[in-house]
Amino acid sequence: MTTPFVNRRDLAFQLFEALDVEALTARPRFADHSRDTFLSALDAALAIAAEKFAPHNRAADEHEPTLEGGRVRLLPAVKEALDAYVEAGFLSAARDYQVGGMQLPCTVSRACQAVFSAANAATTSYVSLTAANANLLAAFGTEAQKRRWLPHLRS
Repeated sequence: MTTPFVNRRDLAFQLFEALDVEALTARPRFADHSRDTFLSALDAALAIAAEKFAPHNRAADEHEPTLEGGRVRLLPAVKEALDAYVEAGFLSAARDYQVGGMQLPCTVSRACQAVFSAANAATTSYVSLTAANANLLAAFGTEAQKRRWLPHLRS
């Protein structure tokens, strides 16, 4: 699937020809994967980005979040996009299976993230901040903090 914001053929060329990500499947961590699973993740990212992220790119800029009655209000399309992103597993795509991740190589996970950013950088920033918070907490949090917050941040 080629979209106005990402050319799938070019991205696949970078991943498989220039970076040879398929060679990573020889490593035990990625042995469950193949070129097909990597392309499936990329195609899912392209489809969700085209259907849920790109359509409200301009509208989200024109109608920024507001604080009303102590609650943040966003365009409904932002929530729909984020729900689709999380439901598809992209929030923890590179994380271990045991914590709900897809255990994708970082290169493939970042390529998928780039697709979402190309479609709508503002909406993608919400999940990027959440993932960064989870990574920071996983690396430096206490065990009690990890038990309390990581499951929520990763889901």
